[in-house]
Amino acid sequence: MYDIIVVGGRCAGASAAMLAARAGHRVLLLDRARMPSDTVSTHLVHQPGVALLAEWGVLDAVVATGCPAITQSAYHVADVHLRGSSMASGGQHAAYAPRRYLLDEVLLSAAVAAGVEFRSQATVTGLLLDERGVCGVRYRTQSGQVHEERGRLVVGADGMRSAVARFAGAPTVVEDPTLTCVYYSYWSGLPPRFELFEDTDRFAGTVPTNDELSVVSIYFPQPEFEAVRRDARRIYVDNVARMVPGLRDATVTDDRFGKLHAVGDQRNFFRQGTGPGWLLLGDAWHHKDSITARGISDAFLQADMFGRQVVPHVADPVALADALADYEVMRKEELTESYRNTLSVARLDIQQERIQLLKFIERDPQLVDRYFSVVSGTLSVDEVYSPELLSGAARGRGMVTDD
Repeated sequence: MYDIIVVGGRCAGASAAMLAARAGHRVLLLDRARMPSDTVSTHLVHQPGVALLAEWGVLDAVVATGCPAITQSAYHVADVHLRGSSMASGGQHAAYAPRRYLLDEVLLSAAVAAGVEFRSQATVTGLLLDERGVCGVRYRTQSGQVHEERGRLVVGADGMRSAVARFAGAPTVVEDPTLTCVYYSYWSGLPPRFELFEDTDRFAGTVPTNDELSVVSIYFPQPEFEAVRRDARRIYVDNVARMVPGLRDATVTDDRFGKLHAVGDQRNFFRQGTGPGWLLLGDAWHHKDSITARGISDAFLQADMFGRQVVPHVADPVALADALADYEVMRKEELTESYRNTLSVARLDIQQERIQLLKFIERDPQLVDRYFSVVSGTLSVDEVYSPELLSGAARGRGMVTDD
């Protein structure tokens, strides 16, 4: 009998399992993949996520993988060019973007060191039920053997297509249209800088990662996915050469980049996240477009809230039910703003009013840093876009018009 069974051993699941084990619980962690392994990802861990890694005592191991500290950010749209830095979060000034097989290995190692029992290549095929609700999982190993394990709480951290969510019957409570698709690859020869480029119906980003490589991503409107995939490499490289100044000479046969990765199903939703004996974490509970690169940091935030709000009550069924209900509300309050902001960016709609606001911000280095603090999640929108800022930008628009 386990206290907690976590399904999904990547960012959300490994972190949650680690925190539960450190609190003294008996924890089983399952993942259907052979871990550690690579996965599609934006890679970027913003400052709030880095602060949690530091708090958990695993940041040094992440830094030791060789991914560079990212302290400078840039954003280019129309004739606006913002360059600055996010404010620190929890004393952490830098962001990091480790390759996922390295980050996931660090987190899994920390979980196992805390006492988690980890089984890879274990595919969950159903949930066990009793009169109180979910009480365990059924899973199949690579060799085809079927096992059942029981636990007080089953946590589904198994991604957007979560098996736990499906077997628990978790309904989708908020859903918005899919807005973008993305292609990315790893390039050499770029400076270690987090840089964003926005153009009409296109969005590009460069993020430095391990081995002196940069992740270069191009976002297209979702309706273009089928057309792009028919000639993906050429279309991707054409847009890289047009949008990323350091790669103006890029060609389809360029040896500075390798395999092209694609994500064509960037769903935007919230599911019901808790029920009798079960809970969803990370992308299993809530998924949004990757264009703001908030997925990993948000997964860490959810795991941290889980460790603080739910884990202490696992042994008491009545207290656990109350904790799950409270956790659902708190978590949605924390993540709704970043969800809405992400949808706004993913519409790939350059509005003149926003350009004028950015021009006003561009004049003041402190405002630029606060803007990038919203991008990282260190500050909320309301903390930056104050009535005074909006009023000043409006006056600036009037001056521009008068001239």
